[in-house]
Amino acid sequence: MTESNKISNKSSIFSCYTQWEKLIEDKDFVDVFLSEVLEEYIQKQRWYGGKSSKLKYIELSEYFRIQQDNEVYFGLILEVNFVEAFYHHYFLPISFVSDENFAKENRILPIKLKDQEGYIIDAMYLESFKRVVYNRIINALPVDKTPVQYHKSETFSFPEYESSRFLGAEQSNTSIIYNDKFILKFFRRIYADKNPDYEMSHFLSFKKEFKHTPKYLGSINVVDSESSYITIGLMQELVPNKGDAWEYFLKKIHQIYLAIDKKEIDLKNLPDIELFKRQAIVDLPPQIVDWIGLNMLNKVKLLAQRTAEMHIALGSEFADTSFTPTRFNGDYTVWLKNRLTYQFQNRLNLTENNLHKLDGYSLKLAKEFLDNKNAIRKRFVNFDWTKLKGERIRIHGDYHLGQILVQDDDFCILDFEGEPESTIRDRKVKQPPLKDVAGLFRSFHYAIYSTIFNHKKEYTKESEELFKYGELMYKYFIAVFLETYRAVTQEANLSIGYTNERVYLLKYCLLEKAIYELGYELNSRPKWTIIPLKGIANIMNS
Repeated sequence: MTESNKISNKSSIFSCYTQWEKLIEDKDFVDVFLSEVLEEYIQKQRWYGGKSSKLKYIELSEYFRIQQDNEVYFGLILEVNFVEAFYHHYFLPISFVSDENFAKENRILPIKLKDQEGYIIDAMYLESFKRVVYNRIINALPVDKTPVQYHKSETFSFPEYESSRFLGAEQSNTSIIYNDKFILKFFRRIYADKNPDYEMSHFLSFKKEFKHTPKYLGSINVVDSESSYITIGLMQELVPNKGDAWEYFLKKIHQIYLAIDKKEIDLKNLPDIELFKRQAIVDLPPQIVDWIGLNMLNKVKLLAQRTAEMHIALGSEFADTSFTPTRFNGDYTVWLKNRLTYQFQNRLNLTENNLHKLDGYSLKLAKEFLDNKNAIRKRFVNFDWTKLKGERIRIHGDYHLGQILVQDDDFCILDFEGEPESTIRDRKVKQPPLKDVAGLFRSFHYAIYSTIFNHKKEYTKESEELFKYGELMYKYFIAVFLETYRAVTQEANLSIGYTNERVYLLKYCLLEKAIYELGYELNSRPKWTIIPLKGIANIMNS
C-alpha cells in the first residue's frame, strides 16, 4: 500500500482491492483506518468518554463477525490509548454500503472495494443490522460456545421482527427499541469482563424475579482471545413510564417551594428534626404534611420500600458467590481507604485551583472545606470495620433519581452499570447497601437545590433563605425514607446493622458521595458547587 492510498480527508475515496468479508484481515488497511480515520471519527461521537484527555493512538484489540446468511458486519473492539498513560475500550460495529442514502449522517469512510464503491458506516444505523442482531438473539441456542455468544431468556417467547428505532439521543450507550416492546442496549465503552448491568439484570429479574426492574430478555457477550467475557449488548423489556424520578421530583419540589408564598409559610413555624431521625408519616407534624404534601411523602415512602426490596433480593443469594453477602474485613477497608484517599486529594487540589470561580456562600463553604481537610481525611482513614456487624452485598452503585422510572403508581429501577469513574472490578466490590441509600439522599439534595436555581425568579424569598427551607425538607425526606427502609429490611432479615452503625455508614457514604460530586461540579458547573459543599458541611457538622 503506497502513500497515495492514505486518506487525507473524509471526502477522498480510499481504494482497497479486497473483498469486504476479508477487509479487516488487511493489515495495511487497518493501520491507516485506525490512525487516519477512526482517530478523528471517534472523538466526535457522543458516546466517546475521553474528551477531557488527549488521544495518543488507537489499536484494534479484537474483531469478530456479526452475521446471518450472507449479511456480514464486523464488530470492532478499539483500544484507545491516551497521552496520560491510560486507555479505554470501545465497541464499534461497521458495515459496507454502496448506496449513499444509507450513509448521509454516519459515514466513516468512502471506499472502493474491487469494482464497487461505497462507504464504511457505523452499522448501528442500518435497519438490516438491527434486524440481524434481533434475529440472532431470539434464535439463540441454550448453550453457545462460539466467540460471539447470543443468549435469550428461556421463559420468554419473542415475536418476529417488526420495527426498530433509537431511544432518544445517544449518550454513553446506544439503545434500540424493537417492536415498541423491547430495548437492546449496546454498550459503547466496554470492559474485559461481564458488564455489571448485564449481571445484575439477569440476576434480579431472571433468578430473583424482582418485579421493579426491566425484565431480562437476552444479551450478547463476546469471548476475546484471552477468554474474557465482554458484554456488548443487553436486551430487556421496554417499561411503560412517565419519565424518570429526577424530573418528577423537580416538578413536585417546585410546587413545595411555591407553597411557601401561597400558604404564607414561615420557616420559624416549621418544627425542625434531627438529621437521620426516623419518622413515620402519621407521626409527622401537621405543618410539615401541609407544606410538603401527603402525596409527595408517600412517594418517598414507596421509593424507600422499592429500594429496600432491591437490596433484599441482592442480599438473599447463597449459591452464586458473586452475589453472596459477606462481612466487613481488613481487605475491604484497605481497598476503601486507598480509593477514597486518592479521590479526596484530587478534590482538594481541584478546589484550591478553582476558588477564583466561586463567590458568596459557595466560596465560604469551599474555604470551610479546605480548612476542614484534616478532619475529613481523618473521617475516611478512621474507618473501623471491626465495629460493623452488618453485611456487604452487590449494590446498584450509581443510584440516583435519574436511574428510576416513574410509572402510574410505582417505580422501576434501571441501569446497574455502576459509578462511571470506577473500574469494572471496583463496581463489583460488595458494599454496604446504605451506599445506595446515600446516593439517593444526595440526589434528593440535588433536586432541592437545583429547583431553586432553575426557578428562583418565581419565588419571592432570597435563595439563601430558600436553602434553609430546602434543608428542612431534605431532613424530612430522609426521616420518612429511613423509617420505611429500616422496617422493610428488618422484616426480611437483611443485616444492615443497628441504629448507630447505620448512621455511621450513612454519614461515611454521604461524605464520600458529596466529595465525588465536587469534582464534577468544579469542572463543569462551578455555580452548582454549593450543593456538594453544603452536603459535606452537613455531615461534618452533624
